[in-house]
Amino acid sequence: MAEHDRQLTPELTEKIVQYQEVTGTEDYNAARSQLENHAWNLEAAVQDHLALSDSSPLTPQPSTSSQEGHEHHNWDTVNSRGLANGRNIDEERDSEERETVNRNSNQGGFLSTLFRGGYYLLTLPLRFTLSSLTSLFFFVYRIVYPYPRRLTDPLGDVLSFIGEYEKEYGLQHPSFFRGSYSQALTHAKSELKFLLVYLHCGDHQDTPVFCRTTLSDNGVVEYINNNLILWGCSVTTAEGYRVSQALRENAYPFLALIVLRDGRMTVVGRLEGPIPPEQLTSQLQILVRDNEAFLVVARAERQERELTAALRLQQDEDYQESLRADQEKERKKQQEREEVERKELEEKQKVEEQQKLKDNIRRLKIEMVDRIPAEPDESSEGVVHIVVKLPQGTRLERRFCETDSLSSLYYYIFCHPDSPDR
Repeated sequence: MAEHDRQLTPELTEKIVQYQEVTGTEDYNAARSQLENHAWNLEAAVQDHLALSDSSPLTPQPSTSSQEGHEHHNWDTVNSRGLANGRNIDEERDSEERETVNRNSNQGGFLSTLFRGGYYLLTLPLRFTLSSLTSLFFFVYRIVYPYPRRLTDPLGDVLSFIGEYEKEYGLQHPSFFRGSYSQALTHAKSELKFLLVYLHCGDHQDTPVFCRTTLSDNGVVEYINNNLILWGCSVTTAEGYRVSQALRENAYPFLALIVLRDGRMTVVGRLEGPIPPEQLTSQLQILVRDNEAFLVVARAERQERELTAALRLQQDEDYQESLRADQEKERKKQQEREEVERKELEEKQKVEEQQKLKDNIRRLKIEMVDRIPAEPDESSEGVVHIVVKLPQGTRLERRFCETDSLSSLYYYIFCHPDSPDR
């Protein structure tokens, strides 16, 4: 674990996890940086990521009863903020008390200061040792027993909501996206479609009528299924509550339309409170028509990127094909050159061997001359007259003694200048 990760408290780590799940951000460091830039305010960071400051409600402000229901739902959030304010007040009191003690200590005089300084120096080694041992202990403890991470199941929350909704209000409703909020954002971004978010509050008085009449209307179902991606979840679940914090709904039923704008998934419309089916369809059509240009631009940019990528791929394939053809030609030329060189080398070796053989024969002819016996006189007894005809027609005549061996005749013929080399 890195050093900066060990300094985070479980609360801050949980905020980072919630930010990633709500916004669909996969980069842990980027999520932490965004929260630090907003002083660890989860709602402000998520709202900035979703560009909520550019959107405004399209319906009148909710009734007092709706606001009371929503305030009751967010009571835990208010309590947590109150506790945070209480801790700030306690810290201010502690700071004031420390300042008071410091002023009193400054008035203690020189002896008191000298005594405290001596006591500090005497206890410094002990305190340093204890501090080091304590830090080492907690370091090892956090490695062995790290901070527990709260287990959440966004997909389970969504599927549980869909099951409960169909059990309560029937199967006549637009198709809900079966995935977490971050997965729905990613899917809508990749498909370049509008994402309609529905936050369900089962305890609200207007919810049953909205679900049984508006969301079950055939026209609403057909329009949403053909043009939008619908994601819904109950605010009583962890996944729904996190999205509720991000979208800051004021009344129920609540719908938010999100679309890819300038490279970011942005809320472009909010529908709060009960609404008839015809009015819902009309409002959605107006929002889609007003913001369709963003998707047209995104589609054009994507098509241009795909066309550029396809052209680049085709160019790469052509280049690779041309490169392979050139390499094949070069390979054949190299083979031809190697074959010519091989034949030349073989011919050269053959000539060298023949020349070497000739040189050896000449050397032998010179060396074997001494082995030829002297020719006897014609009048000598036991003289034999021998005539030899060479292949080229030359006649060799010589006298030998009967006692000479056959090798003498061989040496005579072999050493003659007109005799063949072989």
